[in-house]
Amino acid sequence: MVSLRIVYFGTPEFAVPGLELLIASHHRVIAVVSQPDRPKGRGHKLQVTPTKMVAAAGGIPVLQPTKLREDVFLSSVAALQPDLGVVAAYGRILPDALLAIPRLGMINIHGSLLPKYRGAAPVHRAVINGDRQTGISIMRVVKELDAGPVFTMRSVPIGENDTTPEVERALSRIGADLVLDVVDQLALGAAIETPQDDSAATYAHKIEKQEGTADWDQPAARLHNLIRGLQPWPLVSGRLNGVRFLVHRSTLADDTTTASGGTVVGGSNGVLAVAGSDGRVLHLLQVQPEGKRAMAARDFLAGHRVVPGACVERA
Repeated sequence: MVSLRIVYFGTPEFAVPGLELLIASHHRVIAVVSQPDRPKGRGHKLQVTPTKMVAAAGGIPVLQPTKLREDVFLSSVAALQPDLGVVAAYGRILPDALLAIPRLGMINIHGSLLPKYRGAAPVHRAVINGDRQTGISIMRVVKELDAGPVFTMRSVPIGENDTTPEVERALSRIGADLVLDVVDQLALGAAIETPQDDSAATYAHKIEKQEGTADWDQPAARLHNLIRGLQPWPLVSGRLNGVRFLVHRSTLADDTTTASGGTVVGGSNGVLAVAGSDGRVLHLLQVQPEGKRAMAARDFLAGHRVVPGACVERA
């Protein structure tokens, strides 16, 4: 078997399965490049990135540059003499000088069926748009964002109530298997690359905080998709009887209503039911009042008097 020397570029949980599988393979992961550790949570405690934790457990060197164009970083990567770079949700654009270092170039585990949803948030956008299918593409990294030829791809269904983190977990496991196959093919000189159809490309813009301040006077399915898609951050917010809250879980009901969009049409049986502008009803299953933990709707209703006819407002 031909063993390749690999530098792995990845930061979040999405990148972990691919890293773990490559470490366990006959190839050699000689370094992991992660974004810097950052403060997180109320205590602003420095949070070690998921890929750094995996690398440290395996005794693999970790590089966390603040600037990818610095000579010190580029020289460090070049000194490793990598055969291949593998990228998975690293979170930054890789400069040409870096792409040129591995002798076989770099490949990327991308969370969409390219050329659809090139860009920073492919899974979020697929869920927000109500897509019933997405997938993984293993592609060559080129200068233009997510525009390189594709080695292989596999589709994955999106369930009606699936959230972004749930879809990403499924995709990351499939991406790990696919990327190992491609690495094996590259090692043997047998990999086949298929150019993308640029005319069919769409772009998945980065998620912005203000997207969570949703207008509740819109179709129920649209609200449900936003709630599923804007996870784990920023989450969809609302205000009811003066109380601001975030929504963690929802589902579409079978019943309909003549109430206007955003109107509470039920608050019993542990479900907070809200009308969509299309007459469909959205059930809020798990909410988080400001300053408190996430809780089931029944617990929220037990502590907040909510009557039919109240209106959920933009928060």
